[in-house]
Amino acid sequence: MASVICTLRDHQDDVNWCAFSANLLATCSGDKTLRIYDAEDFSELPFSPLTGHGYSVHCCCFSPCGQFLISCSTDATTVIWSMATGDIEAVLEHPGRSPVRICALSPDSFHLVSGASDGTLALWDFPSKRLLRTGGVSDTTMVACSFSPCSQMFMTGSTYGDLRLWDLDLNQLLAEKNAHDLGVSCCSFAPSILSSSQVVQFRLASCGQDCHLKIWVINKFTPGGFKMVLLHTLTGQTAPVLCCGYSSDGQLLVSGSVDKSIKVYDANKAVLLHTLNHHERYVTACSFHPTSPLVATGSMDKTVNIWRLEDGCSGEEREQIHKNHTTKRKATAGRSKLLVADWSERDVSEWLVEEGLEGLVDKFKANNIDGTELLSLTKETLASELGIESVGLRGKLLRKVEELKSDSMCSGIPDEFLCPITRELMREPVIAADGYSYEREAIESWIHTKNRSSPMTNLPLLTTLLTPNHTLKMAISRWQDSQYACSDLVHLFF
Repeated sequence: MASVICTLRDHQDDVNWCAFSANLLATCSGDKTLRIYDAEDFSELPFSPLTGHGYSVHCCCFSPCGQFLISCSTDATTVIWSMATGDIEAVLEHPGRSPVRICALSPDSFHLVSGASDGTLALWDFPSKRLLRTGGVSDTTMVACSFSPCSQMFMTGSTYGDLRLWDLDLNQLLAEKNAHDLGVSCCSFAPSILSSSQVVQFRLASCGQDCHLKIWVINKFTPGGFKMVLLHTLTGQTAPVLCCGYSSDGQLLVSGSVDKSIKVYDANKAVLLHTLNHHERYVTACSFHPTSPLVATGSMDKTVNIWRLEDGCSGEEREQIHKNHTTKRKATAGRSKLLVADWSERDVSEWLVEEGLEGLVDKFKANNIDGTELLSLTKETLASELGIESVGLRGKLLRKVEELKSDSMCSGIPDEFLCPITRELMREPVIAADGYSYEREAIESWIHTKNRSSPMTNLPLLTTLLTPNHTLKMAISRWQDSQYACSDLVHLFF
């Protein structure tokens, strides 16, 4: 079941977009403002509303670290705001001064894309706020954009009804020209990646004026080339679908429609889970909280509703699930399932036992096989270096290793949880003077050896003061716990 826990009534015009960070909610409106709320009690922050735009604000998104908010407007600008003070950090004027309808930031925070009413795209270097290149499609309006989870490409949608995949040089990688009859409204990449030796697979949701929500598979082949295949067409809404988005774990998909309804689906099975009805006019915006079972929806009725989703389990069932996952965590104590390359020799031994390969433990110990060595094993090294003569046993072990690799890719760590310096999961995240979060040990070492420059901007750090990022640390802890809960669902689907 799902229930409204809060209704925000501060905007004076249509709500066009809403976005969550780990601890904030941002909304934007035709009233030219953005409003910022605490994501725990939904009280408005002291510096809200933000009033830097001259016309309707169409879209907003947070940087992965949550330190910045990006918004775009009919006034032909994309504005970057500090979420520490509410101040404007930069104003990016779109080439050609056309109204900017959509903006998106890459998961690695290196690139920002803005799309305009004249069909143009502008690609910006986010750390330096410098325009890199422009491109686009003539005689249409860009209304949708989403970066892939790898940050190396992005999808756009337009009023033509087409979906186009671009690389960072603004080369078109593929085009689905009739994705939605009468026009695309929104698109969103799923956060996970599935990889094999021959193909890397992404998932994308899109919605449009044809009243459909669609789920696509995008295959990137190792020799080169892309292919886009329609996987599901969801027809649960009876009018144009205006917005859609995935949950941070990729398990749920939400959409909002002109029929005033919100639909929540199991993204893997394409099964309807919830129908939410509380808005009085078109639902124009929807967003999942990254770590809590919350959904924000915005509407042309000028309100934003906050919904809490329940899993449908009884208290007793939920307690049993918790006990099961606690047992699993204890069984894997000292070993991170997500960072296989960091496993110790003991971690590898525990994994072998769990997979029914305890007969290989002594051989692995004798050869000092840790996580890095495990991932690099081949048929040849198993036979010649480890002396495993059984072809069947070698094959079983290699299949288990491939499953391990696939699991790690499928449940990839959100980029905002990785230290920009080490690219490893942060344990003690701190905020530096440049506004970015780093692993404490890594940034302290950087400061001592790099003349106090920012790892992200290369500009001097005004101070070496480091502030603990308790919110991010809590989000990482919750996400780690959630991986055990969602891993079984991922296996069922893939």
